[in-house]
Parts: sequence; C-alpha cells; structure tokens
Amino acid sequence: MIPWTMPTLYAIWLLAGALDFHFHRRTDIAHTSSLRESALHGVQLCLIGGGTLAWLLLEHTFALAAVLGAVVVAHAFAGYWDTVSADGVRRISPAEQHIHSILDIAPWLFLTWIFWQAAPEWSLRLDPQPVHVWLSLLLPALLLTGAPWIHELSRCLRARRSL
Repeated sequence: MIPWTMPTLYAIWLLAGALDFHFHRRTDIAHTSSLRESALHGVQLCLIGGGTLAWLLLEHTFALAAVLGAVVVAHAFAGYWDTVSADGVRRISPAEQHIHSILDIAPWLFLTWIFWQAAPEWSLRLDPQPVHVWLSLLLPALLLTGAPWIHELSRCLRARRSL
C-alpha cells in the first residue's frame, strides 16, 4: 500500500517540474542556454521515467532499490550539468533555483521510501503493478513534464535552425 504522503510528494514533484518548464519559457531557454540544457532535461526525464517503469514492472526488492539508487545518482549528476549549462548565461532565477531544490530532493525521498518497502532479496523479477497504478503515475507525468519538454526541445531546435 502506498501511504498518502507518496502520492502527495509525487504531485508536488510533478507540479515543480511543470513550473520549472514555465521558468524555461519565461527566460527564453531557446535563445539562452538552448539545446544543450534542453537535452539535459530530456536525459533527466528519461532517467526518472526509466526508473518509474522499472518500479512499475519489477518486484520491489533490494536489487530494484539498488538499480533505482544508480538512477537517482545519475539524475543528480545530470541535474548538476543542467545547472552548469545555464550558469554561463545566468538564465536561472532564484525562484527557479528553489524549484530545482524540490526536483533534486524528491528522487532521494522516493528512493528512501522504496528501500524501506523493499523485500530483502537480491533478484530482479517481473511483478507488474495494476493498470490503474500505471495510469495514475504515467499520465500526469506525461502531461505535466513530458509534453512541456517536447515543446521546449522543439523551440530550441527551431531557434538553432534560425541562426
């Protein structure tokens, strides 16, 4: 059973992601840090999306928690490089930086919760979650972060072609 705090944290995380994309539009990412930063956003989304799919597909064991731990560490490194790519053009406002705090800490909180819920086994076996769990996790993520990233990436590609 997922405690009420996890869906609440997930909703806050997704809303923070949507707000982050709002800041990207407002600060004209397409003409500032451009394609490099947007590509790093895609890397971060793919890492977390892949981790989410693993959690939805596999039995919740220590082995899965270890795999997800590697995903969270990779996400942290990609987040660092994301910020570095925007720093040279001073695109990130203090408000956006605070939103990044939520985006940075949420994966670690989920990982901690997953570890404490995991079965003490070191195997990776299929054990898919019910369809309603898939829909409740993936649809909001696609709408609040996936679609805005595709829009951002397309704006960055158009700006690059117009140079």
